[in-house]
Amino acid sequence: MELNTIVSHFEIDGRFLMGEPYGCGHINSTYCLYFDRENRPPMRVILQKINTAIFQDADGLMNNITLVTEHIRKKNAGSPNADRCTLTVIPTVDGEPYYRSENGDCYRAYVFVENSFSLQQVENADQFESLAATFGKFQNQLADFDASQLVESIPNFHNTAKRFEAFEQAVEADLAGRAATVADEIAFAKARKEDASLLLNELRAGNLPLRVTHNDTKLNNVLFDADSSKAVCVIDLDTVMPGLVHYDFGDSIRFGASTAAEDEKDLSKVEMDLGLFEAYTRGFLASCGKALTEKEIEYLPFSAKLMTYECGIRFLTDYLNGDTYFKIHYPDQNLDRCRTQFKLVADMEEKMEAMKAIVKRLCQAQ
Repeated sequence: MELNTIVSHFEIDGRFLMGEPYGCGHINSTYCLYFDRENRPPMRVILQKINTAIFQDADGLMNNITLVTEHIRKKNAGSPNADRCTLTVIPTVDGEPYYRSENGDCYRAYVFVENSFSLQQVENADQFESLAATFGKFQNQLADFDASQLVESIPNFHNTAKRFEAFEQAVEADLAGRAATVADEIAFAKARKEDASLLLNELRAGNLPLRVTHNDTKLNNVLFDADSSKAVCVIDLDTVMPGLVHYDFGDSIRFGASTAAEDEKDLSKVEMDLGLFEAYTRGFLASCGKALTEKEIEYLPFSAKLMTYECGIRFLTDYLNGDTYFKIHYPDQNLDRCRTQFKLVADMEEKMEAMKAIVKRLCQAQ
């Protein structure tokens, strides 16, 4: 279907000029659309074709996004950046949050956040702290939102216990005949089996609250203001669903505080930078610390280890299954990814007391 036909189904005030592929995402197909508006400044729109093979419940997915963005927008009403604090969903001409074509393809549109940029890699501690403050603000503004209103856009996405079960099944099946060659990695994962269920058990016991979580808190999922270089808007809301605050905090530390690439072969280069951990924790707690319970704060350092461990067993599971899920660019890349995650886990275990001390000190300073 041509872009101009798709565009005609959305409530956009302007004359469509052209569209081009945009960004570097791997899941949805994204386009930047350009519109002329006569005597007013031209307008840009982000159009995405939703990958319904992954996000099979398009209604639930878009309802999640609409509810969350509207809640955040109300929180920011009257502020100077109210129009840039969250994504703005453009409705269809029928008032729906997305358009479904006759052949079942699903499209959505967002107002382009002008004068902003995204980053692929953390360049300094200030940047990481700004990222943390933005994700913390996201968490804080949704602290009074009933997470049970949301569906799981990807069921069991951060259910580490389920991830461990899948790993054990992969070891048993040994579909690619690789289990014998990764005995050390398998033993490492199995030795930490109890970690996989710890936070979920606390949730079931009522010791941790269910919250709205982003679940993919990478650097490139926040837009930075081009003038101030401060993070302003959380994007890529496809994985927003009910969860634990630890999923967001822990995964940010996993990717952002690591000193090496995710597939680094030289494991001597891989460690968790305590300075970056402190910068992120400072920004996060400054924005949402008062909205968190003592038990949630207590588990923040552990969550960094847990999310790293979860990612490691996912890479190892895929390697054992013959690299069927994660895209690889060379043989054994998933094994290299697994090893970097496990090296980070081991390093975090050695630094856990220091991480706890940092959290305690920053809480006392608030």
